[in-house]
Amino acid sequence: MPWSAKAQELLKHQYAPVAAAGRASLGAANAALEMAKNRGLEVDELLSQTQEREKSVEKYARAFAHYCWDVSGVQDLRLAPFHLLASEKATHFDKNHLWHMETLAQLASDKVFVATPFQIVDLGDETSVQNATNWWEDLTSSGGEGMVVKPLDFVARGDRGLVQPALKVRGREYLRIIYGPEYLAAGNLERLRSRGLGAKRSLAAREFALGVEGLNRFVAGEALRRTHQCVFGVLALESEPVDPRL
Repeated sequence: MPWSAKAQELLKHQYAPVAAAGRASLGAANAALEMAKNRGLEVDELLSQTQEREKSVEKYARAFAHYCWDVSGVQDLRLAPFHLLASEKATHFDKNHLWHMETLAQLASDKVFVATPFQIVDLGDETSVQNATNWWEDLTSSGGEGMVVKPLDFVARGDRGLVQPALKVRGREYLRIIYGPEYLAAGNLERLRSRGLGAKRSLAAREFALGVEGLNRFVAGEALRRTHQCVFGVLALESEPVDPRL
């Protein structure tokens, strides 16, 4: 979904203003520092830092622009799903992710509904892991957001219980949108790496379980109040104070 269709307010009041303010302020600062340098003042280090900051703002502007295009109707949308959650009288949580991807690819058209590229990775095979890494790097370097890593089985369990159902692995330029133009600066990156993810992982696992249960109840034709119990449970979990950028 293009952000120009689903997130107009976010673009108008957050992303675009940050880019505009950064370009204006850093452009003026660089011009002033160039003048100071031409007068013989020792501003080389500060000028270099400011120029790097300006480059970061330009990368930030290009990053979110990649997800915007003109939308006049449904025909301008592009949907690339990776789960076929349910159909008439059936859910599909018992199928592995390969089945989901292959089935959805058969339903894809060349317009709104497109097939989602994917990789199957054998974690015990270094070549398989490297191939997936290269695929992710190529994808993100060409403007892609990143990938979602999942166990092969839709619902997987390990020695410690339910395995994390999915993990977003985003590229650096998409993360620039989320954390700001200069998130790759050493101090900022160190701060981001020190955050704890336990609460977010626990929240994701609980919401996943409630989602599966709610959809099973709905497809089975149970009373709507039974489905609503799961929905309200998810809404309650969403009110917990967890960094939404994780």
